[in-house]
Amino acid sequence: MTIANSEQTGYIERISGPVVQASKMLGAKLYDVARIGEEKLVGEIIRLTGDLATIQVYESTDGLTPGEPVYRTNAPLSVELGPGLIRQIFDGIQRPLPVIREMSGDFIERGIEIPGLDHKKLWDFAPSVKVGDKVIGGDILGEIPETPTVDFKLMVPPNLNGKIDFIAQRGDYNIDDTAATLLTADGDKIDLKFYHNWPVRKPRPYHSRLPSNVPLITGQRIFDTFAPIAKGGTGAIPGGFGTGKTVSQHQLAKWSDAKIVVYVGCGERGNEMTDVLREFPRLVDPYTGGPLMDRTVLIANTSNMPVAAREASVYTGITLAEFFRDMGYDVAMMADSTSRWAEAMREISGRLEEMPGEESFPAYLSSRIAQYYERAGRVLTIGSKQREASITVVGAVSPPGGDFSEPVTQNTLRIVKVFWALSKELASRRHFPAIDYLLSYTLYWSALEDYYAQNVHTEFPELRSDALALLQKDKELQDIVALVGPDALPPSEKIILETARMLKEDFLQQNAFHESDSFCSLEKQYLMLKTILRFHEKAEDLYRRGTNVAEIFESDLVVRIARMKYIERSDVETSLNELMKEIDGLTPQNFGVEDI
Repeated sequence: MTIANSEQTGYIERISGPVVQASKMLGAKLYDVARIGEEKLVGEIIRLTGDLATIQVYESTDGLTPGEPVYRTNAPLSVELGPGLIRQIFDGIQRPLPVIREMSGDFIERGIEIPGLDHKKLWDFAPSVKVGDKVIGGDILGEIPETPTVDFKLMVPPNLNGKIDFIAQRGDYNIDDTAATLLTADGDKIDLKFYHNWPVRKPRPYHSRLPSNVPLITGQRIFDTFAPIAKGGTGAIPGGFGTGKTVSQHQLAKWSDAKIVVYVGCGERGNEMTDVLREFPRLVDPYTGGPLMDRTVLIANTSNMPVAAREASVYTGITLAEFFRDMGYDVAMMADSTSRWAEAMREISGRLEEMPGEESFPAYLSSRIAQYYERAGRVLTIGSKQREASITVVGAVSPPGGDFSEPVTQNTLRIVKVFWALSKELASRRHFPAIDYLLSYTLYWSALEDYYAQNVHTEFPELRSDALALLQKDKELQDIVALVGPDALPPSEKIILETARMLKEDFLQQNAFHESDSFCSLEKQYLMLKTILRFHEKAEDLYRRGTNVAEIFESDLVVRIARMKYIERSDVETSLNELMKEIDGLTPQNFGVEDI
């Protein structure tokens, strides 16, 4: 968070939980930061009525009393954007938690002022422009190797342009040093540092949007095959307690082929966020072999922190994601969970005595959710040399009791184009990921179908369609079986039930903790799906030629199909092609039956 100079202008009139009302605030602007009380707690002005300002405070207001001073900063809530964001763990208003711990121990002192970036650390800068070059907002002035995985690109801030009058030469600098001096068309000289500030509620500009026709590859079969999300897309993972929202987002953060991961823990339980903070630094990046933190930013805002800071954490996260997008990187942003953010909005709205909407959520709930998700997208960045980049936003939703009809889930589904529905029933059966394969959907498939056909295999779309049809038919047959039992079904339908069981257990179930199964490439997904459907076709053929259905599915090949998910990546193509040859070679004689 940017620490702005403050001046005393007002006094506390009224305190209602995280909401404070201050008088004598004439001249203040909406969404400006204010410092509250003797301890200078951080707050944001959310309503102005005459000289009265209503402020939501991002820290605990315990102990505040009417009459204490209120300090205006005359600046909106902003974040510092520069080298040092990667590997960092921030709170909701971009205060680095490791630094806070060194200063105040295990508990955050109220009113603590810490800049978001380390202003003393030296960075190795290499310029890429020279004196006399004309530059515009978004142009790259030079690079800093921030981590072994990510090169930080120093850019001209979006609202500036001019001619380079000075550029720092190769060497070590801290972020307060002058990186370049711009000579504007008006003859003014503007010094650029190695960082700049940006208001979190203001979306960063881009040149134009691109179609969402490139998938975000996650390595998770249920996502990539049946409900894929595009780079620059939006998705939601709603589910009740214990269904696996957090683990699903961990898998997406770890395995998605985005260059940068921004993970926001918004109002989650403290022990759950602790697991994230402990686990992420130990995770190995599957694409580089180095630590996953070398391309990750974590924002931690737990449920015991002040509720107002939940809203700030979401906007802080999306602003950091836009900054990395402007460098030309594909970014994946995980928000866990947006329901806690909505609950914070409901509490603040109640304190403001606003007219409540459905289930007491504020009437503007849907527009706030839409504003957040609409900052995702695959774009051409601003600058002389436009770069393709994207922000993919996946938000977890925690509906009470797993009720998808509640307002947060419904308003989210109106905006997002991918719905990954977590099922309590599947979770109780230990089917993980517990994504309901029939209830979930993607609206990106029509745009992604050509990519799968051209880059994986021309058969892939047809295989996906056939598998979904089998699972749908299985659902219908299961309803019949529940009434009359499986023995009443004809053998041809028993084949469908057995094949659907193989799809559910051998394809859709995935072990997040197994080295070979945690990530599944698109090529392996295609071959696995093809193997199961090839066996289905062979089973139908063998039945028509007189083979008993039960004996077909007791074959040793069924066991080997069940184990194919654990095949090493280097052996996948050879092993599964051999398995399909054996399937093709099956005849009734293999089961002791004369061919009809």
